[in-house]
Amino acid sequence: MDSNFNPLFSLLPQDILNKILSLLNNDSKAFRTVCKAFNNVDLVNRTHLKVLRPEFLPGLLTKFTKIQSLDVSACAHFNNSTVSILLSYNMNWVLRLKSINLSRSPGLTYIGLEMLVRECLVLENVDVSYCVDFGDREAAALSFCCRLKELKIDRCLGVSDVGLAKIAVGCKNLESVSLKWCFEITDLGIDLLCNKCLDLKNLDISYMKVTNEALRSIANVQRLELLAMVACRRVDDGGMHYIGNGCPSLRVLDVSRCDKLSSFSLEALIKGHHGLLQLHASYFSIELPVFLLHVDSFSCLTVIRVDGARVTDYILEFIGDNFTNLIDISLGKCEGVTDSGIIKLVSSCMNLKVVNLTCCKLLTDSAIKAIADSCRRILCLKLECCNLLTERSLDHLGSNCLLLEELDLTDCSGVNDIGLGYLSKCSELLNLKLGLCGNISDKGVSYISSNCSKILELDLYKCSGIGDSGLAAISSGCKKIKKLNLSYCTLVTDRGIGCLGRLGELSDLEMRGLSKVSGPGLIVLAAGCKRLAELDLKHCEHVHDCGFWGLAQTRNLQQINLSCCRISDVGLCLLMSNLTRLQDAKLVNLVNVSAEGLELALRASCFRLKKLKLHASVRHRLSYEIVSTLRATGCKIRWD
Repeated sequence: MDSNFNPLFSLLPQDILNKILSLLNNDSKAFRTVCKAFNNVDLVNRTHLKVLRPEFLPGLLTKFTKIQSLDVSACAHFNNSTVSILLSYNMNWVLRLKSINLSRSPGLTYIGLEMLVRECLVLENVDVSYCVDFGDREAAALSFCCRLKELKIDRCLGVSDVGLAKIAVGCKNLESVSLKWCFEITDLGIDLLCNKCLDLKNLDISYMKVTNEALRSIANVQRLELLAMVACRRVDDGGMHYIGNGCPSLRVLDVSRCDKLSSFSLEALIKGHHGLLQLHASYFSIELPVFLLHVDSFSCLTVIRVDGARVTDYILEFIGDNFTNLIDISLGKCEGVTDSGIIKLVSSCMNLKVVNLTCCKLLTDSAIKAIADSCRRILCLKLECCNLLTERSLDHLGSNCLLLEELDLTDCSGVNDIGLGYLSKCSELLNLKLGLCGNISDKGVSYISSNCSKILELDLYKCSGIGDSGLAAISSGCKKIKKLNLSYCTLVTDRGIGCLGRLGELSDLEMRGLSKVSGPGLIVLAAGCKRLAELDLKHCEHVHDCGFWGLAQTRNLQQINLSCCRISDVGLCLLMSNLTRLQDAKLVNLVNVSAEGLELALRASCFRLKKLKLHASVRHRLSYEIVSTLRATGCKIRWD
């Protein structure tokens, strides 16, 4: 930050500076580095804070005086002691806090939770998903949060009907509840929740062991707008009958992978809910779309997702004629999708913005031409494994779909450099997937880089024609890129990886199997990419300790895959001890690392790690003490 940069900014009134900040689309980090005036505006306006290390929390909460939302899900050790220190250090922040994300916080028990919620009197949103020790006592502690409106307890396997009952009785203002994978909660718990929380609008019971009786209770919730019940395999047509005769406010329904439901029950449900906006029924029934032919007219329906079903041209034509307000349709892996059907569909549904045609292998350039001609405001198009497409499809998209933001061309063998030249006219592209496209080279990537400067994610997995020149073009033209996949791009050398060091926004890099990359390239990458948080180096067998020593200087790395690398005992210990924010490490098949060296490295990082992957052969070579310590601190170990 340059304190002397354009002193004119310091003369601007506060309301003008606030307006500038509001127009930046959450890019406050770049905003506050401009000058002191901008930094001061950010200090007094920031309402959300995400931290990686709990020891910084007291100072940050004092510094930012308007924080209303706090995310500590990335903190390795946010526990009862942390809560106690925060509450004793500064009490002002608890009077403002409305939302807190505590997901994956293994050290926080009912004692810390109760202290927290009793002091945060205006708390409305709590996320405790994936907290392995979260059980009924912790749920009882949350019940003191009487103003709670949104709650997520996904995969909290210790919560039963007793815990949910406590929450339902204490938090009667709940509007949104997510209970995915809470296997111990039964129909009884759902019944009590529905009877006590009358303002409930959103409910997610996906992957739970509930039966029709739970749906009978849910049907009585008058204000329910969203019901997600993915893979509820104990529910059948009888349960869906209850929903069909109840839930008068239902707008969104997700019954994907509910294999005991028939299309007839869904037909009856839709006929009873003329205000339904979204229907998600992927992998529900292979004959699912047939029921749409018996539905009169639902002009309100805007989203239909029926992946994995069998369709015909007539069904697609019927959808187009009767659901003209569609903006999102997903037909991934559907049998029977042809050019004729897509042409008939899009000729009527001209407002489509999201189209998923993954693995619709019968489609040719004619279908893409129809989409490009009719749906000119399309934002997202998924065409993975559509192998009959050629550069002509990309020509149509580049000529007509100038607002396109996301395009998936994974494993489309007809995509080549000429096609990427046409596609480069889509200058609004944010996410482009070209994995397994073997006919593209550095030339095609340079077309994209020269015109698509807004790209945030680029996937070049196993693109064997991509080398150093392509990476140089990316580093020059795509300065905003955050996620890049170069795995098995075997032509890439240290020179290309060094070019990536100019990408200051890069946070996620996959570079598996780059056999020509060694230590010097990794050193330059680590020095330039200060925001790198996730790095996959699996099978980079020519990177030795010197490269890992350079990587040890990075400050933000949270996830790393070193499997099958040539790192030594000393290199691993140095790396693991210096990566102070590391939470997820994959350390399989490290042939140059001994059991003693691995144990020392784990001791240096055990209080930070949340996930660890090791080879099964080292399980009995590590001491009982280190394994117990890792588990006690909440680290989930996977033995591969």
